[in-house]
Parts: sequence; structure tokens; C-alpha cells
Amino acid sequence: MASSSVPTSVSSSTDHVFSVEGHDQLQLQLSSEDRQRITERTKWVLDSPDPPGFRQEILGSIRNAVCSKKNKKPNATHEPPLACVMAFLSSVFPILNWGREYKVSMFKNDLLSGLTLASLCIPQSIGYAALAQLKPQYGLYTSVVPPLIYSTMGTSRELAIGPVAVVSLLISAMCSKVVNPMVDPVSYNKLVFTVTFFTGAFQTLFGLFRLGFLIDFLSQAAIVGFMAGAAIVIGLQQLKGLLGISHFTTKTDVVSVLIAVVKSFHDSWYPQNFILGCSFLIFILITRFIGKRNKRLFWLPAIAPLVSVILSTLIVYLTKGDEHGIKIIKHFKGGLNPSSVNQLEFNSPHLRESVKIGLVCAIIALTEAVAVGRSFATIKGYNMDGNKEMIAMGFMNIAGSMSSCYVATGSFSRTAVNFSAGCQTAVSNIVMAITVLVSLQLLTGLLYYTPVAILASIILSALPGLINYTEAYNIWKVDKLDFLACAGAFFGVLFASVEMGLMVAVAVSFAKIILNALRPRVEELGRLPGTEIFCEVDQYPVAQAVPGVLIIRLNSGLLCFTNANPLRDRILKWVTEENGKEATKRPISGIILDMSSVTNIDYAGILALEETNKKLLSGGIKLAIASPRWQVIHKLKVAKFVDKVGRDCIFLTVCEAVDSFVGSKFNGPRNC
Repeated sequence: MASSSVPTSVSSSTDHVFSVEGHDQLQLQLSSEDRQRITERTKWVLDSPDPPGFRQEILGSIRNAVCSKKNKKPNATHEPPLACVMAFLSSVFPILNWGREYKVSMFKNDLLSGLTLASLCIPQSIGYAALAQLKPQYGLYTSVVPPLIYSTMGTSRELAIGPVAVVSLLISAMCSKVVNPMVDPVSYNKLVFTVTFFTGAFQTLFGLFRLGFLIDFLSQAAIVGFMAGAAIVIGLQQLKGLLGISHFTTKTDVVSVLIAVVKSFHDSWYPQNFILGCSFLIFILITRFIGKRNKRLFWLPAIAPLVSVILSTLIVYLTKGDEHGIKIIKHFKGGLNPSSVNQLEFNSPHLRESVKIGLVCAIIALTEAVAVGRSFATIKGYNMDGNKEMIAMGFMNIAGSMSSCYVATGSFSRTAVNFSAGCQTAVSNIVMAITVLVSLQLLTGLLYYTPVAILASIILSALPGLINYTEAYNIWKVDKLDFLACAGAFFGVLFASVEMGLMVAVAVSFAKIILNALRPRVEELGRLPGTEIFCEVDQYPVAQAVPGVLIIRLNSGLLCFTNANPLRDRILKWVTEENGKEATKRPISGIILDMSSVTNIDYAGILALEETNKKLLSGGIKLAIASPRWQVIHKLKVAKFVDKVGRDCIFLTVCEAVDSFVGSKFNGPRNC
């Protein structure tokens, strides 16, 4: 380590003379008023109250998630028990808040939105149930109970609840590996209901314990790639219905699906299915194009799927197409949602798989719903409570698992229709659910002759919205490592499996986090001329270094075992390099660590700071800590680090630490 002995004075770029005979003499140049000011502000840092502990944070999170503090006054007396109960109920069921202000004029818009939503929801729900390898009625069941519960507990006004393509694919891809739906459909249904229960349980826990950050492990880039890959896989799987293939592969990768399609041409396929399905697919896409060009005709693409179902059913019935190779739905059970409580299996040998699949479905379903809900909430200008959304979706899926439903979430396509139809509140979900329920009671017999190819064409028409080329290109331009996660998710889903795509996306995202944690940036700070502002010298070349003092900012949110030692080595190497430069340059006599970016620290980080301080002291260099955050300074006090370096080495701001080191003022206004 270079020695700290230097000439007795050096003229700085600001024409001030600095005493350099040691830190204590430097501090003598400060006036008593300045010393008192710095000492007082240091007390603010060191004497701050202890931050809340882990137990307090958990209990506080639960209390904030289910209890409203909006109307609580500081000095208010205890409220009557009834008022407390009503406040709690209003927090859990937001419908009790906005329901008081609901007007008849709003119901007109909600009624139109709900009916328009149902016209799109009914054919989509039947198609998505087939995608999940379930009977058609389960898709319709999922469009009754979950929307009704969400409308009372959710905070989004536009979000349309029901089965969606991506989650249906997840259910099919993951559950069919545990139980073959063709061999044992009863056990497969039980597994799906159990998975739905665990999905709801995880979503509820995420909301209660404010664990929404787990969703963020699937970055936006990963979601873009996953959705695009899933869209292509879903599209390829619809070839079974579009071509009228009886036997098809249960695998989801593109190679297996294409091999199954090629084999079908040698066995048996019926071109009538393909012609019928493609004809109505073109019809649906044309109506969607017209709807985009003319916003007033938003209802046209919304009712096109239902019109396609009605017309194709009539064509098959009148021409007796089912006798000539056209595959039809045939009879399926209608009526009210039957109870499925006795079908939940918690002692099953597949319990571990159920929990795993439930966790994956919970994260994917929440990611899609929260992203869609927030997008439309931003357009309408209100805030959507993420934690309450998780609790609402958790309860609706738990209730759904007990009423013959599979995993439900927010649908982008149906939410867009709901928004375009002018919905005002979640009443549109209630109208949609009631309409679907009436259809289950009265119309299931009419769907006997509905061609399977039409359901395939309806699903295919919804897939282009899942592939976002523009966003993928923007990700490539902004961050190549982010694009790697996007591409990994895309090709993983496409050529391996849905689970592999998710694993690759999460692995790349974790690798990015770990890489940033292991090698966080350490920046040298300098003073902007004429100010007391200290900025990174690489970003602002005009920033001037303080003679004899090295100011370093740790650009990491966490100083922990993964990056503590590299940061220690970097600082010590930096000091050696600075002191080894030109002989005429003043050697480093003090190090100031700006820790304003560090929100937390662990024991390894504290040990690294202690080792750094010891090695610096052995070379006659003083270490100071500036702008420590609440958790950081608390842990430094508990670990006795503050006692080791001295209370006079902790500062509220960087500029006060500099004043204490150099003992003089810079020119310019006083900002600290």
C-alpha cells in the first residue's frame, strides 16, 4: 500500500489550499458552526429508529393487504365493531365501495359489454377446454363461477375473466405427462381440479404476503418469447381439429406435431374439415380487420366467432356433414356447475406434481392478468391494486376448483372487447357469467352438430395477438441479454416443451441478475464545477476529483456475499493505482463510500467493509461512509462496525464527508 505522506499543501483546481498533515488537522480548518452542523446531521443517521423486523413486515403486509387504512386518523378513538367489520369487508370486497355509486345509466353500458363478451366467450371457452383436453362444458363452467367471484373482489373494471389459450396449453402439456387423458379421463379431471386448487392457493399467498415480486422473475422479455412460442405451438395443435385427425400426438414441441400431421396424411384425414374451418377463419379475420379500421364496428369481430358457430352448425346439420367425415362436438353435459369438492385429491401419489404445476400456472396466469389489467387501467386513469388482484384471483380459482372449473385468468382479447364495448364496471363480468349460465341450461343441445374445425379456427384467429414482433425487436435493440431470455423461451417452447421454455427463460433471467450482482459497477465521483453536486466522472467529464480523496459509489442494491469480496478487491486496487500515478499528484489520504444506492447489506458485506477499513488504515488512509440507507446503518450499528470506524466517519451526505476530509469549502452555493 502506498504511503499517505504528502507535501504539506497542494493547490487544488478551485484555488483553495488544503492542509494535508492528517485528518484531524484538516478538520480543524472547519469553523465550529460547520463542525456542529456535520455532527448534528451524523446523529440523524446514527440515532435513527430501528427498522421493522421480519415478523413486523410479514404481519404488516397481511394487514395492509386485507385491511384498509385510508380512513384511519392519527388521534381517532376506537371505532365501533360494526364499522371495523364494514371497513374490513369493503377492503376484501371492493364491490361494496363502488357499488354504492353505481347508477342505472352505467348498467346500460355494462349490459351491452357483458352480452358482447359472452358472444365471444362461449365459443372460445369451448375451444380452450378442448385445448386443455377437457370436455366442452368445463370451459363454459370456468366462464361462470370465477367471473362472478372476481367481480366482487377484483379491482379492475375491464378485465374479462375465463379460460385462456396459454394456461390451457400449460394444463394440457404438464398434466397429460402425469395422467393420460385418453386412457383415464376421470383421473385426469381430478388432477386438473387439484392443480386449479393449488393455483388459487399460491395466488392467494402471493397477495397476502406481498410476494408479487416472484412474478417479476419472468421478465417482460421472457414473457414475449414464451407467448410467441406458445402461440405457434397452440396453432400447430389446432391442425388436429382443422384437418379432422382422430389420433394425434400429446407432445407440444413443433417437431412432434409436424410428424403427427405428416403421418395423418397417410392414414385418414377429411379435407371437408379443412375447407370449412379455413372458410370461417378467413371470415373471422376479415371482420377483425374491419373492426380495427372502424372503431364503431367493434362488435363485428366480437360476435364473428358466435356467428361462425351458428352458421357452421346449421351447415353441418342441413347437409348431414357428420356422416361425410366432418368431426362434430356431439352431446355434452349442460346445467349448473356441479360440485367437484370430492374430486380434489390431497392424498394422491401425484400430489407433488400437482403442487409444481399449480405454482407454474399461478405465476403465468397472474403475469398475464396483471399485465392486461394494468394496461387498461392506465388508459382509464385509475390504479389497480396488484395484491388485491392476486387475492381475488386466488379465491376465484379455489372456488372454481370446487365447482368443476379449471384455471381461469384475465384474457387480453376478451378484455379488449370489453373495453371497446364501453364497460363501466365489473358488472359486465356478471352479465357475461349469467349469459353463459343460461346457455349451459338451454343451448348445449343446439351445439351437438358444431364442427370441431370451427373451434380450431376460433382459437387460431386469437393467436396473432400473442406474437409481438415489435416488442421483440425493441428488446433486441435495448438489451441483448434480455433478448437472449426472449429467444430462449421462444425456442424452448417451440422445440422442447412448455416447461423447458419457462426454465430457459427463468435461467437466463437469473443469470442476468447474478451477473449484475457479482460484478456491480463501482464508479468514481467528482464535483460538478460551481456546485456541491457529486456525479460519476465517466458520465460527466467536467466533474472534478477532490485532491487526496477518492469518492466511490457502489451501484448495487445489495452488498452481500456474492459481490462483497470483488468490491473490496476493486477498492483496494483502485487506491493502489491512484497512489501509483504521477509523483506530483497528491496521494489518496481518504476514501468516501457513497452508499446511497445500497438498500441492504448482509454479514459478508459487513466483514468485507471491516477488512477494507483495516487495510486502508494500515496505509494511513481513512474510510468514511456517506448516505447509508436505513437497513444498512442499522446492521452496521448492530455489527459494531460504526464503533470500529468511529462515529465521526459516518455522514449524511457526500459533500459533508468531503468537507470533513479537506476542511474547506468549495466555491458556489451551499446545498448541504
